[in-house]
Amino acid sequence: MNPDMILIRFGEFTIKGKNREKFDKRMTEQVRKALSAFPRAEITRAYGRIYIVLNGESYEEMAPKLKDIFGIASFSPIRRSASELEAIRSAALDVMRALPKQPETFKVSVRRVDKEFPHDSQEMNHLVGGHVLRGLPGLKVNVREPEVELRVEIQPEGTYVFSSVVTGAGGFPYGTNGKALLLLSGGIDSPVAGYLAMRQGLELEAVHYHSFPFTSEQAKEKVIELVRRLSHYTGASIKLHLVSFTDIQTAIAQSNHNSLIITLMRRSMLRIAERLAERREALGLVTGDSLGQVASQTLSSMNVIGRTAELPLLRPLVTMDKNEIIRIARTIGTYETSILPYEDCCTLFVPKNPTTNPNLAVVEKAEESIASLDAMIEQAVATTETLTITPDWRTAVETAGQDDWF
Repeated sequence: MNPDMILIRFGEFTIKGKNREKFDKRMTEQVRKALSAFPRAEITRAYGRIYIVLNGESYEEMAPKLKDIFGIASFSPIRRSASELEAIRSAALDVMRALPKQPETFKVSVRRVDKEFPHDSQEMNHLVGGHVLRGLPGLKVNVREPEVELRVEIQPEGTYVFSSVVTGAGGFPYGTNGKALLLLSGGIDSPVAGYLAMRQGLELEAVHYHSFPFTSEQAKEKVIELVRRLSHYTGASIKLHLVSFTDIQTAIAQSNHNSLIITLMRRSMLRIAERLAERREALGLVTGDSLGQVASQTLSSMNVIGRTAELPLLRPLVTMDKNEIIRIARTIGTYETSILPYEDCCTLFVPKNPTTNPNLAVVEKAEESIASLDAMIEQAVATTETLTITPDWRTAVETAGQDDWF
């Protein structure tokens, strides 16, 4: 079928009541931005939906872009007709004839929104279905498990006929639920956590800790590529804050608290991230923690590590198993980059027997014993380098001293 239009259905944010207008408007803006390369397309908004009149633009080229927009529950290529019985029946037969493979069974589902239309939904099911059966003699009706469901929506402005429903990304429009800072390592988990956080409407900036010369330039490029991939789903740039963690990590490793190294490192990372988040007006921190995966992700460890931050800690993966996380990573295109063998600072100075049940008082006392830890944390914040990562990977280096950094 050569569709006339695309019907876009919104996701879960349609329940937002008084905030509905804000979400609808942001959704429309993001669709316009994603389809900017299709100038002839006309985009209009209706209650809980968006209609795109193609005007000769390619549906096949538009569809992949629409699938990645957060907030779209599903969309369909549709044929529009006048709200007249014969016009509707003709459009329905055209849609069925244009299927890439002719099915053996089908059903008709009519939704009559325009109550002025003279035939009700049940009557239209028979009137449309009978016409299709006469036009395609080999076809049979199966109302329970049809190969194709032919859908007809009779709206006040016209009637829409379609058979395909393409699942979208779902969730909330990007940026409608505030801003958070993502703690991004070079591993599998944190990019998936970032994706799921963005899917829930969070605008993200990322922070990555490096320990040059112990970590390589390739490790940095790996993280940049992960952010570039995540930016694809926003249609905009994402800021990546690169924090030098060498002095802090070295001091912790030399502090004679061997079993607490991971705990102390992660608490320092959270303290730095919180300072950056506050300066960037972010209201939460997102991590890739998954309960029980490693020593620092036992409930006891997450409790002690998390106590150092006052901002909310958001853990989208906390109850997911590794196979599910890997499946999502493959789907969003981060997995192959994440498994590249370039170490980040989280893999350095790892003790043989890290504690899985740290005591908060002991940890706080250990921190007090590390000379100048607070000063090193402030220095790490002050010397943070910021890259602006866009979907086409043009980066612009900014430094903490520039006016627009904070």
